[in-house]
Amino acid sequence: MEHSAISRRNLVKLAGLGAVASTTAALAGGTLAQEQTAAAETPVDPGEATTHKFDMTIEETRLSVARGFDTNVWAYNGQVPGPLIRVRQGDTIEANVTNNTTGTHTIHWHGIHQKGTWRNDGAPGINGLAIDSGGANETYRFTANRPGSLWYHCHVEVPNHVGVRGMWGPLIVDPIDPLPIEKEVTKDAILMFSGWNSEVADDFFAKEDPTGGLNYFSINGKSFPYNQPIRVREGDVLRLRLFAASVPVSFHLHGHDMLVTHRDGLPVPAPYYADTVHVAMGQRVDVIVRMDNPGRWPAHDHDDGHLSNNGNAPGGLFTVVEYEEVGRDDPWYLWARKKYDPDFYFVDSMKRGHGLITQSGFRAARLEK
Repeated sequence: MEHSAISRRNLVKLAGLGAVASTTAALAGGTLAQEQTAAAETPVDPGEATTHKFDMTIEETRLSVARGFDTNVWAYNGQVPGPLIRVRQGDTIEANVTNNTTGTHTIHWHGIHQKGTWRNDGAPGINGLAIDSGGANETYRFTANRPGSLWYHCHVEVPNHVGVRGMWGPLIVDPIDPLPIEKEVTKDAILMFSGWNSEVADDFFAKEDPTGGLNYFSINGKSFPYNQPIRVREGDVLRLRLFAASVPVSFHLHGHDMLVTHRDGLPVPAPYYADTVHVAMGQRVDVIVRMDNPGRWPAHDHDDGHLSNNGNAPGGLFTVVEYEEVGRDDPWYLWARKKYDPDFYFVDSMKRGHGLITQSGFRAARLEK
């Protein structure tokens, strides 16, 4: 069936989104957005909620982004992206954060409304203080009452700390009432897009705003072809959580249309198919794809400036979706002998339950003092 011929009723049936569609019919514009937000923050039975207590550190490290390009980063728990934090809607997070670097930092929990806990928002000088250098610590405690694909990042000198120093990680809050199509997902992948500036790679404090000279681009901290493929099987239902951590993207998947189901963690009023999806700076977009076309398919940003490593193409924000059924034995295939990391897109981590989940494959090299 051609997507252009799918009626709204059939789309709802196909996607399993009847509840969202009925809401759309009853509400409009800003009212709908308000109702979605209210529904997203439905109180949770305290007996069902869990408190997740964990320690985090901020370390001075050196990250290898591409061949010939390493850069200084401030890394949460020594890794870029930072460790996955996954909880259920209504759970409490208690994160004790120690700053072992020479700079001051915070954690802003992007997407969490912090109702009743506004001092935990992580905006220094406004709702709290930055965490001092040299081993100072701060404890953030709040309820994760906003579901979806959220994230955390530093809120000190954001163009530097977030823009080119890797201070970001995924925060996934599982909803109380997931959409029917979310229950069909067999593989859940996280892609965090970022840019880098080689001119400031060796000096943490070279520029307050170094984002004007971005010349390397990466997915989960690695530029193509030094990142990883996304491996699937025919029949998989693949969810891609797209995060524009420090650069906007127009994400395109060959051979498939993507069903856009969520923006910034909340269900969209009317899910729609697209082959290219724009993700604005700081935004998250969830798409779900039925893997029904075996082959090897590029998946990449459609901003051509993001597809090179310091001008050398192909590179940057590019990967390949590989179906297991077609194999990798073509001798000319770029990744025919690729050493595979099945957790590069947090696929394995997303199966490990809830709490703070570290990923050794993202560890950066510790800088000598």
